Amino acid sequence: MANSIVNSKTQWKAWLYLAPAIVLLLVFTVWPIINTVRMAFLENYSGLKAVGGMTFKFGIGNFLKVVQYQRFVNCLKNTIILCILTVPVSTILALLIAVCLNSIKFLGKALQTVFFLPYVTNSIAIGMVFAAMFNIVGSFYGTENEIVVTAGIVNNIIEFFGGEHINWINYGSTYAANIAVMAIYIIWNALPFKILILLGGLQSVNKQYYDAAKVDGTSRRRIFTRITVPLLSPMISYVVITGFIGGFKEYTSIVGIFGEKMGPANDAGRLNTMVGFIYDALAANNQGRASAAALILFGIILIVTLINLQVSKKRVHY
Repeated sequence: MANSIVNSKTQWKAWLYLAPAIVLLLVFTVWPIINTVRMAFLENYSGLKAVGGMTFKFGIGNFLKVVQYQRFVNCLKNTIILCILTVPVSTILALLIAVCLNSIKFLGKALQTVFFLPYVTNSIAIGMVFAAMFNIVGSFYGTENEIVVTAGIVNNIIEFFGGEHINWINYGSTYAANIAVMAIYIIWNALPFKILILLGGLQSVNKQYYDAAKVDGTSRRRIFTRITVPLLSPMISYVVITGFIGGFKEYTSIVGIFGEKMGPANDAGRLNTMVGFIYDALAANNQGRASAAALILFGIILIVTLINLQVSKKRVHY
């Protein structure tokens, strides 16, 4: 009884300490979510028109218009392609690198720092570096009137091994080349976080499993597939789910390489994504369409996450 009385007297202090965080959460998280849902169901909603006193009919017209836009279909296609290409590859690479780093004693900490550096670097800055690496600066006539191409480091490497330079991101480049650049960049940028999670999981694994396997003469490949992967399955499931969530929200990496045009000069918007589509709608002062697209994106992410969780129930070993 005494403890309950003391607790009831001190509860107001706890609520007082939590009040600033709760107020900020309500103002900047809860209310924007509620307002987004409200605007999504107000057909052709526009903030400027609403300030002018215009009223809007309640309905699902915004959702119908969004899914009927060919540009929305292209944005959805780009987002799905990038997710399918990058999430499995980055997860597998992160797992292999984490296993290698965990087995390295000399310079292990230094190498972990090197692999983690991209995670704390600005995405736009990294994108600009990648743009310079894959860029073709220009061409000019040489001493014998031959066309000499000034290319980035990637094309220089290709030409060093006897290949021909590829127009990755410039005017006239192909969609496949653009997607390849973006996939390479997203995979590279996603590795640090996944390596950190998987490496932490590896370091918490009981070493007795590996000692027993060595005594039995088990091969390294079998140790990896039968011990390491099952024991790391909760972490692998986590990085896969977060990878798909991050993939569906992809935007800054494309802006970093291609700029706001989201594609090469001859086809601006070619690589636009779902988030880019939402930003374009906001820039056009069509908050209703942007809100509807945001809810559609939320629904897609929710479905993909639920599927991953359902698969994890059968594949993950806790």
